[in-house]
Amino acid sequence: MTIVVDSREQAPFPFRGPRYEGVSVEVGALGTGDYSLAGLTDKVAVERKELADLVACLGRERERFEREMQRAAALDAFAVVVEASWQDLAAGNYRSRLNPHAACQSVLAFAGRYRVPFLFAGSRAAAEYMAWGFLRQYLEGARRRWASIVKAHGDNAA
Repeated sequence: MTIVVDSREQAPFPFRGPRYEGVSVEVGALGTGDYSLAGLTDKVAVERKELADLVACLGRERERFEREMQRAAALDAFAVVVEASWQDLAAGNYRSRLNPHAACQSVLAFAGRYRVPFLFAGSRAAAEYMAWGFLRQYLEGARRRWASIVKAHGDNAA
């Protein structure tokens, strides 16, 4: 499994350690998101957000974030992984004048409008695990879909 990390990602996950055995990481330019899979960058991506970054995207950078969500909706699979908990967002544990209720409702609006899950991991380590797991599940599903296509084609050829 080769994970592509966007070249603009400022704090990339290393995906190192026993849990990530067999994972290689390469840096590349992604049109959407911070992480994807080699050969599937037009199909799947994960956007990583620290809480402060998420809040900025819900407030003053909303138009830019909305454009990213529009691009993300065109992918087969996309998720926003947040390095904080939902409780942190709901309690306003961030430096911004954005009302916590408005922040929560904005997340829910984006999730519903663009069919994009927001995964609140609670920590950076958990966010790394969620990003890897999301990409891994997509890859396994793609492999199963491909195997069924090959099997069906093989059955037709016989």
